[in-house]
Amino acid sequence: MAAPMKYPPELRRRAVEMYRTADPKPVIRKMARDLGVHHEALRNWIRQDEADRGERDDRLTTAEKEELAALRKENAELRRSCEILKAASAFFAQELDPTRRRY
Repeated sequence: MAAPMKYPPELRRRAVEMYRTADPKPVIRKMARDLGVHHEALRNWIRQDEADRGERDDRLTTAEKEELAALRKENAELRRSCEILKAASAFFAQELDPTRRRY
Protein backbone atom coordinates (compact mmCIF):
# COMPACT_ATOMS: atom_id res chain seq x y z
CA MET A 1 0.00 0.00 0.00
CA ALA A 2 1.37 3.39 -0.96
CA ALA A 3 2.09 6.00 1.67
CA PRO A 4 -0.44 8.83 1.94
CA MET A 5 0.44 11.98 0.02
CA LYS A 6 1.98 14.65 2.22
CA TYR A 7 0.97 17.48 -0.09
CA PRO A 8 -2.40 17.75 -1.87
CA PRO A 9 -2.44 17.35 -5.67
CA GLU A 10 -3.81 20.87 -6.13
CA LEU A 11 -0.77 22.34 -4.33
CA ARG A 12 1.53 20.27 -6.52
CA ARG A 13 -0.21 21.36 -9.71
CA ARG A 14 -0.20 25.04 -8.77
CA ALA A 15 3.43 24.98 -7.60
CA VAL A 16 4.58 23.45 -10.90
CA GLU A 17 2.47 25.92 -12.86
CA MET A 18 3.94 28.85 -10.89
CA TYR A 19 7.44 27.61 -11.66
CA ARG A 20 6.71 27.09 -15.36
CA THR A 21 5.15 30.54 -15.86
CA ALA A 22 7.75 32.48 -13.84
CA ASP A 23 10.22 34.58 -15.81
CA PRO A 24 13.06 34.41 -14.95
CA LYS A 25 12.96 30.95 -13.39
CA PRO A 26 12.97 31.24 -9.60
CA VAL A 27 15.39 29.40 -7.36
CA ILE A 28 13.62 26.19 -6.34
CA ARG A 29 14.78 26.38 -2.71
CA LYS A 30 13.38 29.89 -2.26
CA MET A 31 10.13 29.07 -4.03
CA ALA A 32 9.71 25.91 -1.93
CA ARG A 33 10.33 27.85 1.27
CA ASP A 34 7.72 30.44 0.22
CA LEU A 35 5.19 27.66 -0.49
CA GLY A 36 5.99 25.75 2.70
CA VAL A 37 7.11 22.56 0.96
CA HIS A 38 10.41 20.70 0.93
CA HIS A 39 12.67 21.82 -1.90
CA GLU A 40 13.35 18.27 -3.10
CA ALA A 41 9.61 17.60 -3.27
CA LEU A 42 9.14 20.65 -5.48
CA ARG A 43 12.15 19.68 -7.62
CA ASN A 44 10.69 16.18 -8.12
CA TRP A 45 7.29 17.60 -9.07
CA ILE A 46 8.91 19.84 -11.66
CA ARG A 47 10.99 16.98 -13.07
CA GLN A 48 7.94 14.73 -13.29
CA ASP A 49 5.97 17.46 -15.07
CA GLU A 50 8.82 17.88 -17.55
CA ALA A 51 8.87 14.11 -18.17
CA ASP A 52 5.10 14.08 -18.68
CA ARG A 53 5.44 16.88 -21.24
CA GLY A 54 8.21 15.03 -23.09
CA GLU A 55 10.93 17.51 -22.12
CA ARG A 56 12.99 14.90 -20.23
CA ASP A 57 14.14 11.45 -21.27
CA ASP A 58 15.67 10.37 -17.96
CA ARG A 59 12.37 9.70 -16.14
CA LEU A 60 9.26 7.66 -16.83
CA THR A 61 6.07 9.56 -17.48
CA THR A 62 3.21 9.21 -15.03
CA ALA A 63 1.35 6.97 -17.48
CA GLU A 64 4.41 4.75 -17.89
CA LYS A 65 4.80 4.50 -14.11
CA GLU A 66 1.17 3.45 -13.74
CA GLU A 67 1.52 0.88 -16.52
CA LEU A 68 4.71 -0.50 -14.96
CA ALA A 69 3.02 -0.83 -11.57
CA ALA A 70 0.05 -2.65 -13.15
CA LEU A 71 2.35 -5.00 -15.05
CA ARG A 72 4.36 -5.77 -11.91
CA LYS A 73 1.15 -6.54 -10.03
CA GLU A 74 -0.07 -8.81 -12.83
CA ASN A 75 3.33 -10.53 -12.96
CA ALA A 76 3.20 -11.24 -9.21
CA GLU A 77 -0.32 -12.68 -9.54
CA LEU A 78 0.76 -14.91 -12.42
CA ARG A 79 3.77 -16.14 -10.45
CA ARG A 80 1.49 -17.04 -7.51
CA SER A 81 -0.88 -18.88 -9.86
CA CYS A 82 2.02 -20.75 -11.39
CA GLU A 83 3.25 -21.87 -7.96
CA ILE A 84 -0.25 -23.10 -7.05
CA LEU A 85 -0.51 -25.03 -10.31
CA LYS A 86 2.93 -26.59 -9.78
CA ALA A 87 1.96 -27.73 -6.30
CA ALA A 88 -1.35 -29.15 -7.56
CA SER A 89 0.40 -30.90 -10.42
CA ALA A 90 2.91 -32.51 -8.07
CA PHE A 91 0.12 -33.60 -5.72
CA PHE A 92 -1.97 -35.23 -8.45
CA ALA A 93 1.07 -36.85 -10.05
CA GLN A 94 1.88 -38.45 -6.72
CA GLU A 95 -1.71 -39.64 -6.30
CA LEU A 96 -1.80 -41.21 -9.76
CA ASP A 97 1.59 -42.93 -9.46
CA PRO A 98 0.96 -46.66 -10.17
CA THR A 99 4.10 -47.73 -8.29
CA ARG A 100 2.97 -46.09 -5.08
CA ARG A 101 2.00 -48.54 -2.36
CA ARG A 102 -1.52 -48.15 -1.10
CA TYR A 103 -2.57 -49.38 2.33
